[in-house]
Amino acid sequence: MSPTTIGFIGICVLIVLILFRMHIGICMGLVGFVGFAWIAGMEPALGILKTVPYTTFASHGMSVIPLFILMGSFAFAAGMSEDLYRAVHKLFGSLRGGLAMATVAACACFAAISGSSLATAATLGRVAMPEMKKYKYDDALATGSIAAGGSIGILIPPSVILIIYGILTEQSIGKLFLAGFVPGVLEAIFYIITIMLLTRFKPELGPPGPRTSTTEKLMALLKTWEVIVLFMVVIGGIYTGLFTPTEAAGIGAFCTFLFALLRKKMNWRNFTESLASTMQTSGMLFLIVLGAMILGYFFSITRLPFELSSAVSALPVNRYVILTLILLVVLVLGCLMDSLAIVLLTVPVFYPLIIDLGFNPIWFGILVVRVTEMGLITPPVGLNVFIIKGITNVPMETVFKGVFPFLIADFLQILLMIAFPQIILFLPNLMNG
Repeated sequence: MSPTTIGFIGICVLIVLILFRMHIGICMGLVGFVGFAWIAGMEPALGILKTVPYTTFASHGMSVIPLFILMGSFAFAAGMSEDLYRAVHKLFGSLRGGLAMATVAACACFAAISGSSLATAATLGRVAMPEMKKYKYDDALATGSIAAGGSIGILIPPSVILIIYGILTEQSIGKLFLAGFVPGVLEAIFYIITIMLLTRFKPELGPPGPRTSTTEKLMALLKTWEVIVLFMVVIGGIYTGLFTPTEAAGIGAFCTFLFALLRKKMNWRNFTESLASTMQTSGMLFLIVLGAMILGYFFSITRLPFELSSAVSALPVNRYVILTLILLVVLVLGCLMDSLAIVLLTVPVFYPLIIDLGFNPIWFGILVVRVTEMGLITPPVGLNVFIIKGITNVPMETVFKGVFPFLIADFLQILLMIAFPQIILFLPNLMNG
């Protein structure tokens, strides 16, 4: 049996194990180890188990993951999400569908300090849903806006998935962060326009709330100054080359801790819970990264990605047709598994092909993450939908009905980014260093 055939069998086994809900990190590590041992022998495979964990986790760049997660945990403990929602509530609340627009805007802002879609959806869902129920919003619009808005969390920097993509492909994490900023903001704008159109044709979906004065709006915005400072320090520092992403993560976590102290929200209980949550999430992610690295060695020895790259590159079709097929594969997988699993499974296989076709790897990374975001709100899995259902007790079919218009907006934005790559690449091309 050829190594390429063994590689294909390995992918099939991996997908089956993931569908049986085995931990993605263990799945990848197990398939990678067994497959490598099958081809190269047990001794080289054991050598990988001995060296890969050390070389992976001894890397200074890996510390960026727990530091950004810690920053998000401190921000949650400080209650910044509630102030964000109140501020955008004052700005948009008097419009038809204004509370749903405020939810999307608050999700985009909280994503800038959270880096997690699930955390963003869960946090804003608890804050926004009671307000929308109070003003008799349609359940589908209310839950759909929270679920869709929460998905922005993995695109606007800092993003854990963009960090993982950067590690897998050896691309600049700083450039990936900058590349995700404009598409993330554009995504929020597309969602807000979608809400405006829905409530224009069906005003009963989102009745307007009470009007607020200019003074009230300014006072509410002033209460979000910590979030603005954090974003400017972290992303501004990376953009100017003042410090690396790892240093930015450390500074961001420390500043968030100080802000929580100033707000008198950081007691010993919140501090220990933030550390425990960070350790739990980081441990899970590190196990996934380790499994991906071992699986990468297996794919390398099978030459499956390179054989696939050569075969597909030789097809007499336009390269954008191939790109479309790759993104469709990612979208279909998004209906079946979580976003991190999709990136770890598809990137090692498709990345060599993308390079052979001459596409920019930063641009491709943002497209993959953007399509992966759609998986968070598509049936039958839709992790954000499950979270919103658990928080609100709204029937699952109602939530999926609510996210459908936002999926149309997603398709339109992705087409726009493919047609105009500079939407993604403008800021990274200006970055120092």
